[in-house]
Amino acid sequence: MLEKELKFIEDSIQFKELKNLIVSKATVGWHLDHSLKVLNSVLLAIKESDPNLYKKKFNSVRFITFTLGKFPRGKVKAPKRVLPPEIIETEVIENQLEEVKSKLKYMNELEENQFFDHPFFDHLNKKQTIKFLGMHTNHHLKIIKDILK
Repeated sequence: MLEKELKFIEDSIQFKELKNLIVSKATVGWHLDHSLKVLNSVLLAIKESDPNLYKKKFNSVRFITFTLGKFPRGKVKAPKRVLPPEIIETEVIENQLEEVKSKLKYMNELEENQFFDHPFFDHLNKKQTIKFLGMHTNHHLKIIKDILK
């Protein structure tokens, strides 16, 4: 899961200071740090969740977004807890990347109804969480690729 994406993140760290205001107000490093913060926080949340508390319900925003398989650019602000700091250190990005790799190892062991409670999509079970993480990560990697063009 996410092997190609994590390799791209690792390869992009060297460009962390680059910015292209036509594409994004943020630097490559901002997108890397944010993506890794989301991965780490979501992976921790799903691991610690109680599958007995999972509530399956239809969510139209989730349905449309997951059907399209991508997020629109510039429409949603990131929660404060996953915002990068003003100064983004290479070592911090590398440490977060290693943490993600470590956390991904336990995904296969999780129960199907362990979940992540998303602010717009409600409860995402294991399968939906994996899809969300892929979509979110790829959303930011596409922005990075556009910055690097």
